[in-house]
Amino acid sequence: MTLSKSQTGSKYWIQIGLLTTALTLIFGGLFSTSALADEVGADLPYKVQGNVKNEGIALEGVRIVVAGGGYTAETVTDAEGKWLIGVPEKAGYSVSLDQSSLPEGIAVVEEGGAEQSVEIGPSGVVTKNFFIGAGERIVVSMLDQVIARIVYGLNFGLMLGLASVGLSLVFGTTGLSNFAHAEMVTFGALAAFFVTSVLDLPIWIAIPVAVVLSGAMGWGLDSGLWRPLRRRGLGLVQLMIVSIGLSLAARYVFQFFASGGTTQLPGFDSPKIKLFGATALSVIDIASMVLSLVVIIAFAWWLMKSQTGKATRAISDNPDLAAASGIDVDRVIRTVWIIAAALAGLSGVLWAYFRPGIKWDMGAQILLLIFAAVTLGGLGTAFGALLGSLVVGLLVEVSSLVIPSDLKYVGALVVLIVILLVRPQGILGRKERIG
Repeated sequence: MTLSKSQTGSKYWIQIGLLTTALTLIFGGLFSTSALADEVGADLPYKVQGNVKNEGIALEGVRIVVAGGGYTAETVTDAEGKWLIGVPEKAGYSVSLDQSSLPEGIAVVEEGGAEQSVEIGPSGVVTKNFFIGAGERIVVSMLDQVIARIVYGLNFGLMLGLASVGLSLVFGTTGLSNFAHAEMVTFGALAAFFVTSVLDLPIWIAIPVAVVLSGAMGWGLDSGLWRPLRRRGLGLVQLMIVSIGLSLAARYVFQFFASGGTTQLPGFDSPKIKLFGATALSVIDIASMVLSLVVIIAFAWWLMKSQTGKATRAISDNPDLAAASGIDVDRVIRTVWIIAAALAGLSGVLWAYFRPGIKWDMGAQILLLIFAAVTLGGLGTAFGALLGSLVVGLLVEVSSLVIPSDLKYVGALVVLIVILLVRPQGILGRKERIG
């Protein structure tokens, strides 16, 4: 019995997915247990706390959620109406009160509603009390919530697709599973922050500059590292191990220069615009989706119509035959590295707004989802990576309606495993026999 390359690669990712899902479920279960207490993360350095009372009477069992900087935690009020949630960074957070957990006939009556923004002050502790009173709660139907999550999932999936397409291109032309791709995502966000904060240029200039710098980084990595290693005849496993080492080295270089905190790009706190139902997007969110679509369409045209794009697809199909037909494989691979890094850099800027915030390990937080999207769509197929990204983005956001937000990534990984068990080559992948 012969196995296809895609089947072999898919079995490898299935094993990784199974292990990751098991660990996530185990640790998620351990930590989610503490979310039922009145204090969560009390050992963390910074605190968000408050009281929930109605006319001086403490309200017990009211659900509170604190989110920001990629961190989310929830708790319920105790018998005295008190709650406390520890947070890891001195940054801005949103504090949400679940009005469905309030007694009948009362609601949050202060301006701004049941979701408020807070900023950790010099003391490291911020107090947020909600004003509760008699009133009619605005109930959002499940359909409106699902539609809103679908829109947010499309936004997340398009952003994820930019990074996934680049990773898929590199894998298709070189066979390398590049774990350092996450640091290309981080580099793009850091480059944009450097241009806006140090050079004091507007964000609409910082984004193209960050994309260009990211592309230059891809060119430098291929010229100085990957091409010499390919010429020395290193195997794919050895190259993958080098990429892991490069990822760790780059990650801690970023931490050294950017520190361990979270920084923000201009406009991260732009107000939300209510579109329909429960769907509200900021101008940045809308611009992010439009920009992602424009870039993806331009990339699709390049891949299908341009001479280099056709050569890229030829190398992905059969590199030896492509070289024999006169295609300069090294030149095409160099171009692929530049484009992959540029797309990852743009994805990093958009990810910094989606989180929101820039952190030294922000790329690593979505690396597994990027690999999941590439594998789900079909290893080495750029359009498959885009389709896989949209599926993963939708699953991550919609699943948060029924499972705790801490475990929302698990649903995407479980679906990935199920699909690969049925179709090992991925959605758009094709079987290739060896021998």
